Amino acid sequence: MVDTLGVAVVGFGWMGRVHTQAYARVPHHYPRLGLRPELVTVAEDVPGRAEEAAAQFGFASTTRDWREVAADPRVQAVSITAPNFLHREIGVAMAGAGKHIWIEKPVGLTAEDARAVAGAVAGAGVRSTVGFNYRNAPAVEAARELIAAGEIGAVTHVRVRLFSDYAAHPQGALTWRFERARGGSGVLGDLASHGADLARFLLGDIVSLTADTAIFVPERARPTGATAGHTLATGELGPVENEDYVNCLLRFASGARGVLEASRVAVGEQNNYGFEVHGTKGAVFWDFRRMGELGVSRGTRYQDQPVSTVYVGPGDGEFGAFQPGAANAMGYDDLKVVEAYRFLRSIAEGTPYGATLEDAVHSAAVLDAMSRSAANGSWTEVAV
Repeated sequence: MVDTLGVAVVGFGWMGRVHTQAYARVPHHYPRLGLRPELVTVAEDVPGRAEEAAAQFGFASTTRDWREVAADPRVQAVSITAPNFLHREIGVAMAGAGKHIWIEKPVGLTAEDARAVAGAVAGAGVRSTVGFNYRNAPAVEAARELIAAGEIGAVTHVRVRLFSDYAAHPQGALTWRFERARGGSGVLGDLASHGADLARFLLGDIVSLTADTAIFVPERARPTGATAGHTLATGELGPVENEDYVNCLLRFASGARGVLEASRVAVGEQNNYGFEVHGTKGAVFWDFRRMGELGVSRGTRYQDQPVSTVYVGPGDGEFGAFQPGAANAMGYDDLKVVEAYRFLRSIAEGTPYGATLEDAVHSAAVLDAMSRSAANGSWTEVAV
């Protein structure tokens, strides 16, 4: 017997659409889960957008006020895909109403916000999942296992990169993403949050860091209407208030060292995300754009040791739920299906699977330390 779970989506921009599609696909890839999501309602304050979502995806109802979702007894779980400045208020309210929450990173504007949502979730006894989707790639999970097994020796250093051109156009609209009060710490919250999570997922806790940040496009045009994603505008100029770029040196509890670099204005870079982890006996490399591959160097040669390409397959992570054999490609949306599945499985079994709000608190603490370090120019401890 398959139970149904009433779900809602709060905020229907691009990410709200991704969550909705992921819910719809979970039964296709995980038919034995025993819990089937039912699209109950969608909340979006842009006129007409919720109605369009309901017509396309089959939500039973719509609302412009997310508070109605919190009060709706039909809803047991909520995706929070609204802008960053709303994460804390909505997350705390939904948990307080007894709703399980799947919330997008970075979970608010600061570590204090993430802690508040985590505290509400713990206090209510509900389940949570956070949108750190890149850790769900089977190759990333395989890399973690390889590192933990000591196949590259003791880890010495890692480099994590997240380069994108989504904000490179000088006519890109001055949306909430570029405002300190609504978007928080700019590229830190948007991209470096993923980098902090990946680094910790692979190597353990980050204990201190030193960071440098910059704004390279200081002004942008104010949009004249509702926006979705990254749109162009030609209106009155306003100031960009948060970071376009961050470069950060990391120290891990293990003694390993790291570099985390992220940019939202990197011309010529489209989703160039990945990592290189080096150890005393080898190395492992991953590029999101070749998501199903790992570059692996291991052995006893040390010098002139070759790198082999390893294709992940059904025995790695959740690969087998999507493809029957190695080197068949998975995509970004598949990672969100994995995330949705782990969220629903957490609810069904009463135990956490995948990234949780504890992981979000750790990532947010790293981002806060980056901001403090960039301001004071010194090494800064990560205060979880």
